[in-house]
Amino acid sequence: MKQLVLVGADLLAIAVLTFAVYFPRHHRRDLIAAFLGVNVGVLAVAMTLSSASVGIGLGMGLFGVLSIIRLRSYEIAQHEIAYYFSALAIGLLAGLPHTVTLLNTGLMALIVITLYVGDHPRLFPRHRQQSLRLDSAYTDEDALRSHLEVLLGGRVVNLSVQDIDLVNDMTRVEVRYVVSGTGARVPEELKSPSPQGVRP
Repeated sequence: MKQLVLVGADLLAIAVLTFAVYFPRHHRRDLIAAFLGVNVGVLAVAMTLSSASVGIGLGMGLFGVLSIIRLRSYEIAQHEIAYYFSALAIGLLAGLPHTVTLLNTGLMALIVITLYVGDHPRLFPRHRQQSLRLDSAYTDEDALRSHLEVLLGGRVVNLSVQDIDLVNDMTRVEVRYVVSGTGARVPEELKSPSPQGVRP
């Protein structure tokens, strides 16, 4: 009965994390199944391992099977990795103990609250990051910074040149910047879906 309460607490926590925090902010439907599957799968394995009837050899074998599963995605972001880890941690917190404790339920709630706050759109709302491909070869970082600030309409706080092609007259750069004013928007030419960036 106590384990059923833990299962209920786990399902409630992962449902809030997935459907109330993640999806309304990022709208990536394919990761809903991933978060739910990771959470419930880890919950099931953790409850199995916590059973007194399961030997340590079988337990290590089960975790060995889990270890071959890799997160594969062509555009997984750092915040999505945080959601993956949180879904896994919630499953472990609910699956390992035999009894319901204030510590376990509090930690599950803490994980959800942490992701809610840490991934909130009002947290540093004017900070942006772009991967750009420019149609000029910039060897002068100051000139590159000035061009990016005009192009992006904000103050560049960090830039990292990935590649300078002097033959084809091209520069690839990762840039982090702060937009000017609350109403600033990303220029239309930067909204290209090309993974290589843009050619303004």
